[in-house]
Amino acid sequence: MDQMSPDNINGLILAVSSSIFIGSSFIIKKKGLKKAGASGVRAGEGGHGYLSEPWWWAGMITMIVGEVANFAAYAFAPAILVTPLGALSIIFSAVLAHFILKEKLHIFGVLGCVLCVVGSVTIVLHAPHEQEIESVKQVWKLAIEPSFLVYAAVILFAVLVLIFYCEPRYGKTHLIVYVGICSLMGSLTVMSVKAVAIAIKLTFSGMNQFKYFHAWIFILVVAICCLLQINYLNKDWASQSGLKIATELCGFVTILSGTFLLHKTKDMGNSASGRGSVTLPSNTPVFTNSGSGRSSSSEKIPS
Repeated sequence: MDQMSPDNINGLILAVSSSIFIGSSFIIKKKGLKKAGASGVRAGEGGHGYLSEPWWWAGMITMIVGEVANFAAYAFAPAILVTPLGALSIIFSAVLAHFILKEKLHIFGVLGCVLCVVGSVTIVLHAPHEQEIESVKQVWKLAIEPSFLVYAAVILFAVLVLIFYCEPRYGKTHLIVYVGICSLMGSLTVMSVKAVAIAIKLTFSGMNQFKYFHAWIFILVVAICCLLQINYLNKDWASQSGLKIATELCGFVTILSGTFLLHKTKDMGNSASGRGSVTLPSNTPVFTNSGSGRSSSSEKIPS
């Protein structure tokens, strides 16, 4: 394991602090949404009564503090280190849901929290060093590459379909619509935030980046993405318990963890050195599928 650079350490501290504040804000805002929904039109039904609810504003302020810390973390550490650490907010959400919303944390929630910790520690221990960026124009050059432009176009098309077609028809009954909007826009938010954070860091070091129009375009993208996500997150959270939100997030983390492990271990069996390897007999079944009314079948490793 390479020694972590000072910038990575600063980014790590800011990212963890961000998770604490953001994780807390989920539950505080949830309490405000519940109180607002009890006395008026719920956010999920188009109501905005939560704007006059002190609990919601307390949660919003807490989230802003967390997002500022998260924003600053991107200026120091690579996105591959900062972004996954956001999963730690799940743990704080689950704990506060127990004490503030009086909800119970079941065994799968505990398992999800453990996976979050294990995954976060793994990422921290193997965080890469970031490429040196000398100008926001370097980020812009990457952003206008054909591959990224195609990706951004696909994301925006999918978001527009979800907002104008799916949300009016299925939004109230299928929460995946709101989750999809926020997640897709989040992919663009992360990249834009990284660019703005780099611009601020370079400016404070004596190289003004805000004289370039590229920096202001990134700022505009961040503002639009954040406002859109806040709107649809409120609609999503209003109809779920705090622990249910945390458990769903744990599910996403579990899926991502499994995918990552499969990818990282896919070539282990082909290592040149046979140390630590396990040889299976040629007739060892790999997958077995059996059930009532169906005959068992298996796939065997060829000799």
